[in-house]
Amino acid sequence: MFRSLSVALALALSPTPSTPPEATGAVENLVLPVEDIIGEMESMDGTESETKQGRQVTVALTSDVLFELDKWQLTAKARQRLKQVAEKVDGEGAGGVVKIEGHTDDQGSDSYNVTLSQRRAQAVQTAMRGLLTGAGVTLEASGYGEKRPTVPNMVDGRPVEKNRAKNRRVEIVFTAKQ
Repeated sequence: MFRSLSVALALALSPTPSTPPEATGAVENLVLPVEDIIGEMESMDGTESETKQGRQVTVALTSDVLFELDKWQLTAKARQRLKQVAEKVDGEGAGGVVKIEGHTDDQGSDSYNVTLSQRRAQAVQTAMRGLLTGAGVTLEASGYGEKRPTVPNMVDGRPVEKNRAKNRRVEIVFTAKQ
């Protein structure tokens, strides 16, 4: 006990050591990028997903839920799904521009897919215009064809139908309230 007490006393009474001049150097600031956190939820059947990045919310509905194959007229079932999305935009949206983006898989020509995706986006735009109740919302429809897949249509040189189905979609993109 006396030994530890004498060591503690010696440390307490000894002068603070000075830093030798040769031990100093430049201080550098470390600046590292911070990645945004992206929250994503998907329905159990895979027909709907929601992604949040900052205040931007993207609701994606697979085309199989909204349209018949190679068609752009909404099905009766689609209107019910779009009503739910409109309620979400009304309740959580900050107003402003709501983008409606049509997408296809890699089947068919580029020009056909761009036209089909544009017509589908416009059909959703027309339906959403009648369903949204909030003021100050502008709807913009765009068709991208197969240019923006969420997953690869082909893996190891083989088509993946599950991926193609995910890529056939319409996305509704809006800004959430603060």
